[in-house]
Amino acid sequence: MTAHLTPLYACDAQRPSGEDRTASAIQKPCDKVRELKRELQKKGRFASDASHELRTAVAGLRAGLEVARMYPDETDLGDVLGRALRDVDRLSAIITDLRVLAEIEAGPPTKPQRIDLAELVRDEIARRIDRIAVQLRLEPGVTVQAVPIQISRVLTNLLDNAQRHGRHLVEVQVSHDDDHAELTVTDDGEGVPESERERIFQRFTRLKAARHLDHTGSGLGLAIARDIAQAHIGSLHIGESETGGASFVLRLPLAGSAAPAGRSAGRSLHKAMIH
Repeated sequence: MTAHLTPLYACDAQRPSGEDRTASAIQKPCDKVRELKRELQKKGRFASDASHELRTAVAGLRAGLEVARMYPDETDLGDVLGRALRDVDRLSAIITDLRVLAEIEAGPPTKPQRIDLAELVRDEIARRIDRIAVQLRLEPGVTVQAVPIQISRVLTNLLDNAQRHGRHLVEVQVSHDDDHAELTVTDDGEGVPESERERIFQRFTRLKAARHLDHTGSGLGLAIARDIAQAHIGSLHIGESETGGASFVLRLPLAGSAAPAGRSAGRSLHKAMIH
């Protein structure tokens, strides 16, 4: 009788019946290979997208300067310099956000700490000079185990977005629900259509309204915010506020709940970030 041999090099090959034990032994490394392949494909797409965005900004800057050099007598120098500075700001924003993403994937720069979200919000608001005064509804004593600089980054990105789209109202609320803390940032802008609410978290995605309001954005702010939320075993989603604008809700495990703490938290955060 000729024995059936399961090919070790073909993870997706059909396996003869009766080889469950062999298949089980092969399955784990095969799953790891597929996971690594997906990760490489994801990084490849991201590198391609980043390269495209940088080239686009550089091309716009170069084109404007070349036209000004060719037709100096017909060029409004102030207008050329203004557009050039906007392109430089966009390049700077993209480079800064790419650095932040690299730091997230490298793991937490410091050990997670116990953070009072109300205190973090007050500190962040005190440092800002905003177009619309931010209203606060903060429940005291809502604490999470997290990397402070990264949660501050999430809040900054959400506030920047709310200030960009809001008309007269931007509000930050801190509360808790069961074993999770919630940090909510709302505005009274035009809101986000339900069909677009997941797409805005994709890297380099900017809806038409966002591009119209701010030409210098990188399209990475909300993607970074969600990556940080997920790295902290939490979530970030968007809904509609009572005023019809956008409502972003960051949910994180409360400190002392089922979320990992101490040294194990650091390991869990690092593992989440690199995936």
